[in-house]
Order: sequence, then structure tokens, then C-alpha cells
Amino acid sequence: MAETVVAPTPPTGAPLPTGMRPGPLPVGTRASMLLRCLAIQGAWNYEILNGNGIGFCVEPALRHLPGGVDGDAYRAALARQCAYFNAHPYLASLAVGALARAELDQTPPEKLVRFRTALCGPLGSLGDRLVWAAWLPACSLVALLLFGLGAGPAMVAFGFLVLYNAGHLALRAWGLGAGWLHGLRLASALGANWLQRGPQYIARGAALVAGVALPFAAHRAIGGGASLEPVSLAVMACTPVLGVLLVRLHGKVEGWQLLFGLLALLVLYSTVLH
Repeated sequence: MAETVVAPTPPTGAPLPTGMRPGPLPVGTRASMLLRCLAIQGAWNYEILNGNGIGFCVEPALRHLPGGVDGDAYRAALARQCAYFNAHPYLASLAVGALARAELDQTPPEKLVRFRTALCGPLGSLGDRLVWAAWLPACSLVALLLFGLGAGPAMVAFGFLVLYNAGHLALRAWGLGAGWLHGLRLASALGANWLQRGPQYIARGAALVAGVALPFAAHRAIGGGASLEPVSLAVMACTPVLGVLLVRLHGKVEGWQLLFGLLALLVLYSTVLH
């Protein structure tokens, strides 16, 4: 089997050798690109949306083009990368890594522009489903659970911020590395099972957290006693079970039957425990 030749990592400003697959990005360049990804929406506008942000994030890698920052290749590449671009800001790091790799591979400009345009749709829709529709609600429900368990406002806010930011920072870091690794073959990274099915898995976990969090939070919000007293804990523990039961009975039992069943349980609870 023929061995793949990997070019050694060049110093900052030095061009990558042609005819060879680029090695890992220099640590300083990669760190700079990742930090810039946190400000990718800093120059957002209605004309080119995140275009300037993409150019800003890719720029440290473009310094390795032949001629460095004073070369024509650098200027042309930076102009290309500052054109219109629209994607989810957290998954845009995938585009940043892939576009940097394509530029340093000296991909023909026409092919690179087509690839750049094709990235907008998938990165936008997948990011919306993964982050706004799944991760953000899940983190909010965890914060609600902390409230229900007696945490103060500062602890609730701290828990939410730590969990949410850990997720999106990990996603940005992975995206930059995966984009650089795959380059124009980015479809293989976007097709990863955990990425495509992630919203599904997170939604299921969020539903479970909601089943536990909502009764605890409601109990505390109405001024109830200690949430963890034996009777309250037993009643609240039944909520996730009830949720699973409702899902299982969906389409098999009429709505009025479920309603009367729940009313009977409430009457029984009131009669026996009060």
C-alpha cells in the first residue's frame, strides 16, 4: 500500500508545499481561528450576512499561501472568503476549516466558490435543529430542574451557562478540526450519525428531564414545602412514568378515557393523602 505523504507543519507565514496534503494547522493558527469563530457574527450585516465573519476566521490560515500577506494569492483568497455566506454561527466553524483547507490546497476558484455556496443550506438547517431546537431547550430544562431542587438564582444561571457554553464550544472546536480534515469532502463529516441524529437524542433526554423538572419546579413555585419530603418525592417520581405511559397509549386510547383516568387518580390522591 502506498503511504500518504503529509507535509510538515510550516512556520507562520510560510507557504505550504504544493503537491502534498497539508498537515495539521499550526497550534497558533488554529487557536486564532477558533477564537475568531466566537466573534463570527461581529460584522454581520443584511447584505452579505456572515461573509465578513468567515473571511475574518479563515484569514490566519491564508497567511500560509505563497507570498504571505503581501502576495496576490492571499488577497484573492481573502476577497473570496468575505463574500456572502449564511449558516448557523456554531456550525460555521466547519466551513471555516474546510475553506481554509481548500484555499491552501489551491483549489480552483470556481470550484471553491461553488463549494462555499453549497455549504450554506446544510450548515444552517442542521445547526438550527441541533442547537436552537434541541440543545438550548435541554439546557433550559436542566436549569429548571436546578430551580426545582432548591438552587438559588445565581446557581441556576451558572448551571445553565456552564452547560450551554460547554456544548457550543465543543461543537465549534470539533467543527474547525473536522472541516480542516475533510476539506472539500465535508459531506462525510456532516453525515456523521451523532450529528444527524443528535437532535433526536437530545430531544428524548430533554423530555425525560422535563418530566422530572416540571413537578419539582411547580412545587417550589407555588410555595410548597421541602421538595424532597417522602410523599412529594413519590408523587413527582411518577411523572416520568406517566409521560412514558401516555406515549405508549397514543392512538390506542381515546382522549376522554385518559382524562377520566387522570381525574380518578387525582381524586384517589386527594382522598387518601388529604
